[in-house]
Amino acid sequence: MSEEVRLRPIAVVRGGRLEADDDEWGGVESTIVLDRRFPADALAGLDGFSHVEVVFVFDRVDPATVHVSARRPRGNPDWPEVGIFAQRAKARPNRIGLTTCEIVAVDGREVRVRGLDAIDGTPVLDLKPFMEEFAPRSEVREPAWARELMQHYW
Repeated sequence: MSEEVRLRPIAVVRGGRLEADDDEWGGVESTIVLDRRFPADALAGLDGFSHVEVVFVFDRVDPATVHVSARRPRGNPDWPEVGIFAQRAKARPNRIGLTTCEIVAVDGREVRVRGLDAIDGTPVLDLKPFMEEFAPRSEVREPAWARELMQHYW
């Protein structure tokens, strides 16, 4: 395995929020603009899907603040200490985010989405159409603290 994998963003987020607030992302609309090295037909057929998975970089997270061990999500003393890989915090080792968003429109090299929890200027690493066949095929289980944390997220 190679020491380092270099990823080059394929797009950038435009619009939506300017700050990374913790909650109320559900109604946020933003546009994902493909890099000029990609032709518009790179998005051909995406408008046939209702949702897209967006892989992006939390580029404004200072690498010095990245967590690699257990902590209480959002610093909440009522929630248990859990490892960084048992939460979706942005201050994670590779600072990679993943969100399934509603597709509002596809136009040329732009995809308008709703519910992307990335801020204006965020680099996008990849787009994948959401397909039910890739969703969990068994019952989804999560702890009570996670449900509480997500109560107002969207």
